[in-house]
Amino acid sequence: MYNFKKNISRFLFLLVLIPVLNIKPLYSSPSHNAEEVIVVSLRNQRSFEQQPTRLEVLGGEEINEKANMKPGDIRMLLNEITGIHVQQTSPISFNSSIRIQGLNGKYTQILRDGMPLYGGFSSGLGLLQIAPLDLKQVEVIKGANSTLYGGGAIAGLVNLISKKPSDKNENSFLINKTSSRGIDLSSYSSIRNKKFDSTIFTSFNQSGAYDPAKNGFSAIPEFDRWTFNPRIFFAGDKSELSIGLNAINEDRIGGYMKYVNNKDDDPAYFEQIKTDRLSSQIEYIRYLNSGNEIVIKNSINHYQQELKIPAYFFAGTQTSSFSELHLLGASQKLDWVIGINLWTEKFDQEQPHSLQNLDLQTKTWGLFLQGTFLVDDYWSIESGIRIDKTSNYGSFVLPRISFLYTPDESLSLRIGGGLGYKEPSLFNDEAESIKYQNLLPINSAQLEAEESSGINFDVNKSFEFDSGINLNLNLLLFYTKVESPLRLLKVSDNHYSFMQPDDYLDSQGFELSGVFKWNDWKYYFGYTLADVEIHQQNKISKAPLMPKERVNNIFVYEREEDFRIGLEAYYYGEQVLTDGSKSRDFWIYGLMMEKMFKNNFSVFLNFENFSDTRQTKFDPIYSGTKLDPIFSDIYAPLDGFVINGGFKIKL
Repeated sequence: MYNFKKNISRFLFLLVLIPVLNIKPLYSSPSHNAEEVIVVSLRNQRSFEQQPTRLEVLGGEEINEKANMKPGDIRMLLNEITGIHVQQTSPISFNSSIRIQGLNGKYTQILRDGMPLYGGFSSGLGLLQIAPLDLKQVEVIKGANSTLYGGGAIAGLVNLISKKPSDKNENSFLINKTSSRGIDLSSYSSIRNKKFDSTIFTSFNQSGAYDPAKNGFSAIPEFDRWTFNPRIFFAGDKSELSIGLNAINEDRIGGYMKYVNNKDDDPAYFEQIKTDRLSSQIEYIRYLNSGNEIVIKNSINHYQQELKIPAYFFAGTQTSSFSELHLLGASQKLDWVIGINLWTEKFDQEQPHSLQNLDLQTKTWGLFLQGTFLVDDYWSIESGIRIDKTSNYGSFVLPRISFLYTPDESLSLRIGGGLGYKEPSLFNDEAESIKYQNLLPINSAQLEAEESSGINFDVNKSFEFDSGINLNLNLLLFYTKVESPLRLLKVSDNHYSFMQPDDYLDSQGFELSGVFKWNDWKYYFGYTLADVEIHQQNKISKAPLMPKERVNNIFVYEREEDFRIGLEAYYYGEQVLTDGSKSRDFWIYGLMMEKMFKNNFSVFLNFENFSDTRQTKFDPIYSGTKLDPIFSDIYAPLDGFVINGGFKIKL
């Protein structure tokens, strides 16, 4: 049985081995980027290398590569990060969630420019509705990071940083076509003028229903999605103001293929989801004479969804808001931030039943303080505390601390930990899996918030060989414990309720990642071992639908501004299914190519999953009839081998 003490032994062995290797060092950040990295999420003015909190950054080059492969969403972009697993949760609608270090997707907070736009009811299709073309970078913090962003970031957070106008006007266009009947059209423009600057992102994503297994049910649903995202920027002598809107409209339907394609009038199973999302983002920065900054943020998210399946209809509207005021200060030794914020959420169910009125209204006030202190040339400390007052579950005090030790520019060691919490919510993977049918309202008097504690310990070492080879290695050891985890249970023949039957769950393991570079050759490697256990009074069981082991391999040959070709291989270990059985392990392979021409024009072609690894090759995906199917757990891809290609233009 996997033992946490074995992790410590392995970690200490590598910790001793790496510094004594007789190789000339050269520092390289874990982000794998050669360009300067400006970190946004940690809200201080320290360089990437001076951050006591471990943070990973995907820069513009990496986003550009993954946009070629999945221009319509960010699932692949995130799934290829060591320690992150994107789990498909619905065989029909294609819903997915992010699992960091083995923990369920509800414990990960997704932000857009530091604002929580994808929570609650609106989180279900979030990953499928975020196109990457207007992203500047993606910042990932693993482990508890509650000080700045609230208790929901138990497993970690993903902060999507939008592009801002550059010195020159930019116009980018992307057109992509897939063999699975999909098409993606995206455009991004940034304009600078004397009065204000602006950016506009628009996209249209469409797919026909696709059934590679020929089992009668769609592996990819039919959908049409429009996205419109304009932003305006005003700059004064001592102030900046940005205002943005994000509008998404989507209609998707999956299920029995003949029904979806309107070729069969007989009743059959289907899932139709219509969504409308409109959100606003406002940020005002005031630069004081003292050198400090006052920052005011606000976002409002209005989200409507209609879900139809045979003989059942569920619809509702979520209106949520986030407001924050904080003060930033910096000196040679100390960076600090103090602030207050407010989250509100209101959900109104359309046509609620007498036993299933899921209306809710919550409010959370938060006060936070964080400081980053440079002790000397080798040691840095970052510490903070948050106090949250919730409307339904009382108050929470959440401390966090991180240490950074850098004995030389090629070696860094970090250790950090903190507390977090998660309020019980109706809107997560489990409720979506039953389509909210016969789901009883949450009784806040009988439930308590899930509370967590976690610790991360990592070492990063970089090397430079005389032959021009650069190597960067990173090893991360992690442990997270969540008290009284919320679980959906069947309480009668017809009803489900969220309860807390378990004492706690914990996730422990390690990540090993490496980047090898030699001239035009690059090799990225990542290994994740995550052991997630559910502890009851007299029983310990494995958490379902999470591969214990993951391996990422990406081998790239690239001539700058000329040609790029890459081979990818991903390994997924066995997964425990909800009935206690185990899935098989499997590999997925991909091939990507891009040719760049003059005038910022490029053509790309990708062979995703050319091994055609599909769960339907291993096991049946459903039992029953076309009208009343019973779907199996999803542990492997359903769409199989897909070819996509297109071109990009940047003017």
